Amino acid sequence: MSPPVEIRNWVILFVLCLTLGSLTFYLTGESYRHTYSTGDTLFAKMNSLTSIQTLIPFSYYSLPFCKPLGGIMRRSSRNLGGALMGDQVMNSPYRFSMNINESKYLCTTSPLSLDDVAVLQQRIRELYQVNIALDSLPARRYVNTGHYEIMWTGFQVGYNEHRGDENVYVINHLKFRISVHESSMSGGCMIGGDYSKYGYEIVGFEVVPYSINYRHKEEEKLKMYDDMDLADCPFNHISPQIIRENEQISFTYEVEFVKSDLAWSSRWDLYVEKNVRILWSSVMSSMISILFLSCIVLVIFLRSVWRELRMHDELGKLTEPAYVNSESSGWKIVAGDAFRKPSHPMILCALVGNGVQITIAAIVAVALARSGFVTPALRRLVLTQVIMLYLLAGLIGGYVSVTLWKMIQHTVERWHIVSLLAGLLFPGISFLVHLIVNFALWKSKSTAVISIYWYSVFLSLWLLVSLPLTVLGGFLAKRVETIQFPVPLNDIPREIPRRRFPVSIAVAASGILPFGILFIQLLFILSSITFNRNFSSFGFLLLSLVMFVISCGGVSLVLTYRNLSAENWQWWWKAFFASGSVGVYMFLYCINYLVYDLKGLSSPATTVVYLSYALIAAVSIMLSAGSIGLLVSFLFVVLLYSCIKV
Repeated sequence: MSPPVEIRNWVILFVLCLTLGSLTFYLTGESYRHTYSTGDTLFAKMNSLTSIQTLIPFSYYSLPFCKPLGGIMRRSSRNLGGALMGDQVMNSPYRFSMNINESKYLCTTSPLSLDDVAVLQQRIRELYQVNIALDSLPARRYVNTGHYEIMWTGFQVGYNEHRGDENVYVINHLKFRISVHESSMSGGCMIGGDYSKYGYEIVGFEVVPYSINYRHKEEEKLKMYDDMDLADCPFNHISPQIIRENEQISFTYEVEFVKSDLAWSSRWDLYVEKNVRILWSSVMSSMISILFLSCIVLVIFLRSVWRELRMHDELGKLTEPAYVNSESSGWKIVAGDAFRKPSHPMILCALVGNGVQITIAAIVAVALARSGFVTPALRRLVLTQVIMLYLLAGLIGGYVSVTLWKMIQHTVERWHIVSLLAGLLFPGISFLVHLIVNFALWKSKSTAVISIYWYSVFLSLWLLVSLPLTVLGGFLAKRVETIQFPVPLNDIPREIPRRRFPVSIAVAASGILPFGILFIQLLFILSSITFNRNFSSFGFLLLSLVMFVISCGGVSLVLTYRNLSAENWQWWWKAFFASGSVGVYMFLYCINYLVYDLKGLSSPATTVVYLSYALIAAVSIMLSAGSIGLLVSFLFVVLLYSCIKV
């Protein structure tokens, strides 16, 4: 029985309104475009201090740096993704005047206490860097390795001059280079008291950090933003500013404006890693793997299944009934047990529903990012977008869970329990894991600690949006007519023959192919997160996700056919874990990345944070891949046994 037209219309309208509302929240780019006139004051913003060794962000003003004249104004992240990543944007003392080159004095700190020295030295040894941005554009710097130049965002807090040197030096002078593009302004704008058609847009923000040991005599007479003659100083021949007790640190900066032909719309091109060659190699190797898997599936269908079906039909004409006779073998002989319900069917249905939610959220979010709905300036919104799409996809997740439950159990009883389990299982596990992470971050006094406000927002979205949508999806599935299996069940389950090799080995090995397809993309995603770089290869990621879906369905289908051919009718969980085992490989690779690429982390707390997030990501991929594999295998089994006579 299909749902009434009125209910369906209201549901469609409700989902469309929510979806359109979320999409308009992510529309981007032009609202962050600003045009300035000569002499306009520009203010730089500070984000949290980050490190590739600890992955735990800290507040910029947790160190003895100069503070703005008007006081510190903290602004936590405006989106859930930024809050999870520990963003805390604050005003900074660095200010500039458009198209005016100048050198400024900021401040001289009080004599450093023993605690200040300890914290500064620890942050420098842990490779913390300052993340400063102007007009939403992060500062970039270039490091010459001797063979090639590497671009980084931000600058280091300080450094050791060479290995074995116990002295630690702090960065206290910044040389900024701001690139501006002259462009027309629609409607005209008042510049210097006159209406003009032109203004300036910021298209580049570069920083060169220095450590300078000032004598602290002339600086005592200066006030913040007083001019200093620093432009021609030979910084390479000046002794650096050492960090030690009772030492005072003077902070200065200089800025140079240069005109550029780079358009505002292309200003992020310098921040985007161009690894097209590697990505295309990965895509081509994945396509070859998919082609090989497709050939195996075609051989199964054309050579094995089709031939056996023809023989079965010919035998059925001679001996009636043709349903599983004495000459039958392989998958035909277990026709009466192939649709027998698996163990723990309620949990299986809930996991499949969660996997469908994750798959839809990931593919739609990557497709929207590829279409230009998210710019690199708002990259944290990609994570927010995935979370919001997952919550909205609860309608489909609940529908799939209850539909599968009805087919397995042949009843609609306890459908509400299945819906609730589908809405609570994966989000609940993720929530509990993040509580552990949040406790570790709280002990470290990190800015990544989720506040009560964001927890209340997340719980409200989960319990008031996602969970009701999941139950609504289950309710709609409850009213739809149940699909009948093509063959009836035997009264007594058939005994499963023993096999020489355990099925678990084949199940575990099945995840290698899907993992190989996502391997390169996973490497780029991990490096973009840990090294604070912009991930922009959404087109390649979308293509890889499509091939990932095909490979998950293919490996589970092949394993399911082999199990049925071996007269093993317990295929449900095996089909789920055949493709779902890719999550195990992903988690193992994250551990490998931690040991060999990150060289381990500096403290147990940071290791707990890294492994906890890696575990959540691995479980989500396992659920996504497992749901794809089980649904494809289910359709295959239904079609397979629909072709034989009963």
